[in-house]
Amino acid sequence: MIARFLALFLIVASPTAAQDLARIVYLGVDDDPYYEPQQRYTGLSLRDRHRPVEGIRLGMRDTRVLGRALGLTFELEEVLTSPEGLSEAIRDAQASQPLAILLDLPSSGMTTALAGAGPDDLFINIRDRSDRWRGDDCASALLHTPPSYSMLSDALAQHLRARGWTDVFILHGRTEADTEQAEAARRSATKFGLKIVDDRAFEFTNDPRRRDHSNIALLTGGVRSDVVWLVDADGDFGRYVPFATYAPRPVVGSEGLTPRAWHWTFERYGAPQLNQRFRRLADRDMTDDDWAGWAAVRVLTDAVVQAGSAERTAVHAALRSPDLSVDLYKGVRGNFRNWDGQLRQPILLATHNAVIAVAPVEGFEHQFDTLDTLGADNAESNCRQ
Repeated sequence: MIARFLALFLIVASPTAAQDLARIVYLGVDDDPYYEPQQRYTGLSLRDRHRPVEGIRLGMRDTRVLGRALGLTFELEEVLTSPEGLSEAIRDAQASQPLAILLDLPSSGMTTALAGAGPDDLFINIRDRSDRWRGDDCASALLHTPPSYSMLSDALAQHLRARGWTDVFILHGRTEADTEQAEAARRSATKFGLKIVDDRAFEFTNDPRRRDHSNIALLTGGVRSDVVWLVDADGDFGRYVPFATYAPRPVVGSEGLTPRAWHWTFERYGAPQLNQRFRRLADRDMTDDDWAGWAAVRVLTDAVVQAGSAERTAVHAALRSPDLSVDLYKGVRGNFRNWDGQLRQPILLATHNAVIAVAPVEGFEHQFDTLDTLGADNAESNCRQ
């Protein structure tokens, strides 16, 4: 914090202080299925999601002191467009030359945005955790504040290894998201020396001949494991798994102990203050998506401080600099990996109402940065920008 304000003082004292306006654009689509109520046949609504605009707005509030000190105005433009109008909305946003466009888009929208990226554009993904955007489909114009699926599963695998729960039973759903997350779990298990003793899929069926695929006790029978690693992205069946397995075993993954970017109960490193400020603004608890939106604004404002300017080229260079050091309220300062644009960050391992551990877990080392034990390291990455 002292270093942040010292840098701020030096900029104020400089005659080459920043430009008058630092613009940030939030871009989403109307009627996005991701934000529709996740209702099931009984009318229950599971895992409802909120757009991360309140997290972004909180980040913008935090720029007020900085803006006054630098003599500039941080401005947020919130854009919601139809899927058909997305290309035009992106061109309009690019024409205003913002510091960055924050992408809250489905995968098809991400593809559209990146296809129209110019050499001076910068997009920050604040939603999509898919490894494809940090791998085969990465782009030089794209940074990410949410952790990838691989980072989340690596964090959980480290904890299991440290606890000595090395025999893992993977239980997963059949959706596309389930398939991707289950594959990340398998990679993490191999990476950290866990043994997958079985790997089974849950199936929604009323066929009595296939009860062993839909009944949790039957589906988990005949397996000797230390832990059940559950993958259920939509929450369709996973809520019925804890306390219902054939043998008494802890459940981790989509239920039980879950890897998270953020949690409303985190009690260290200034997190309670961030949670309280968000609660006063939004009248609800801060989620992972809210935190990713807040973090995007935070890294941009810190890059302005480091660059000593709101000039786009200078800010973009500062964002990608190894010298960038951003307080993420998780105990370790973060910056972006130069090979895939991912924000380095600790991962919280939490139940529904408590943070149990933080990864990287003590004992897991890296030759350069311990945070790079989470997710694809440089040599492992498929990103070729």
